[in-house]
Amino acid sequence: MFPKLINSIGVQENGNDSNKYERIETYAAEEEIMLTDNNNNKLQPKMAKDEDDIVNVKNIRDDMRKYVVACAIFASLNSVLLGYDVGVMSGAIIFIQQDLKITETQQEILVGILSILSLLGSLAGGKISDTIGRKWTIALACIVFQSGAAIMALAPSYQILMIGRLLAGIGIGFGIMISPVYIAEISPSIARGSLTSFPEIFINLGILLGYISNYVFSGLPVHSNWRIMLGVGIAPSVFLGFALFIIPESPRWLVMQNRIEEARTVLLKTCDNTKEVDERLAEIQTAARIANADKYKEKAVWLEILNPSPAIKRMLITGCGIQCFQQISGIDATVYYSPTIFKDAGIKGNTELLAATVAVGFTKTMFILVAVFLIDKLGRKPLLYISTIGMTISLFCLSFTLTFLGDQRFGIGLAILFVCSNVAFFSVGIGPICWVVSSEIFPLRLRAQASGLGAMGSRVSSGVICMSFLTLSRAITVGGTFFVFSVISALSVVFVHTCVPETKGKSLEQIEMLFQKGSELQVGGEIEMGDAECLVQRQ
Repeated sequence: MFPKLINSIGVQENGNDSNKYERIETYAAEEEIMLTDNNNNKLQPKMAKDEDDIVNVKNIRDDMRKYVVACAIFASLNSVLLGYDVGVMSGAIIFIQQDLKITETQQEILVGILSILSLLGSLAGGKISDTIGRKWTIALACIVFQSGAAIMALAPSYQILMIGRLLAGIGIGFGIMISPVYIAEISPSIARGSLTSFPEIFINLGILLGYISNYVFSGLPVHSNWRIMLGVGIAPSVFLGFALFIIPESPRWLVMQNRIEEARTVLLKTCDNTKEVDERLAEIQTAARIANADKYKEKAVWLEILNPSPAIKRMLITGCGIQCFQQISGIDATVYYSPTIFKDAGIKGNTELLAATVAVGFTKTMFILVAVFLIDKLGRKPLLYISTIGMTISLFCLSFTLTFLGDQRFGIGLAILFVCSNVAFFSVGIGPICWVVSSEIFPLRLRAQASGLGAMGSRVSSGVICMSFLTLSRAITVGGTFFVFSVISALSVVFVHTCVPETKGKSLEQIEMLFQKGSELQVGGEIEMGDAECLVQRQ
């Protein structure tokens, strides 16, 4: 899966404007390469003049790309936990209801409360990550979530189950906020879109694993099968423990702490040459000086967010808006309650219901890989158009099928098809891209807190939808509920057109310039390299 992606990093198509933003891969013979020994001590620069030198330089670049991809993978492991919880709860709730005799309202609260509670982690995550670092916030997220998962697996009652859900929700809030921020800050601009979408890949992988777990353990006794389903989610923490010894701290956070040499060491591992390292380090230091100056002036970050300038306001509308539209179009309701949807379509047995959900999870996972390979080639905005328009059509067709063709064999097939097409369009666009955009657009001084605010909007929206889905479906039918989702999805198309700029191939500092020129958001805003200097001068 990942070797092709590794080979693709470093090449980007920017169409007619590639001369502005494309990092041109010159021949190694023309490029000065700074090498380091095992202790990261600088060696003398050398010119690659013969074939052996060219091969060595190429190997160095390949190693750097593999290192960046490995960091993105390990940083995304927390996302498996979220995905697994979403997937496994869709089936486990059937058996929890039978074992603990909970009501329909309690089911809605149990499913949806995790998203609401995760906002606590998202809000606290920004401040914590600025204090202890991005890397150790990832570790904290894992510890808190796994504690909650263990309590849920052993819960003797609904009340204890909710305590475990509380901890799991806070851990998820930490994780979904910090992983995209960390990856965006450590990735080179040319591959940032693909790498920042890794958390969404792992969320989808977790959902698929959760669906498979439901199907595999559904035949066990009711008292134990759901506990095993929830307990298996603890396993990824073992891999994350090893990952902490491999991944470095974010270079941008290190610069914020005035640990410049450590930041340079990290950049030497993730950039092609010392010239690029120096350029990136200079950009980061400039942004950090602005952030530190604001801090010195006691201009609180949250005060700036709550009383934003026009540019910051545009960033907040874009970042928080796309996060909310991602959820209020009903994707989590589709995933959590897919057995309910298929039951309404006419599937009867629990085993058959859970088998159908595996098809949904497989589709969702496969199409997220499509997004990874296209996001830095086609760009963010074209994929968002494809995604939101495709979801609108799929949701409308699903609504029609459930309303007029329910309990028919043909209708069952169409319902499965349209659920799969909905999650496919979601995964190819707005699913991963909302995290990419929200981690790219904010300036360094606000990035952690503003990303946390966007994640909070996502989780609150998800919680509201999940906690009201069964009640709304009883009031206006499942088909009517999905018609509402199709209307909301249509509105997201308008939002993408008016509020989301194209950020493909731009540095984080250049993206900030886009929002200074608010009138250019719809067309993507062409930014020259020198504009970053103008931005710094104005600030």
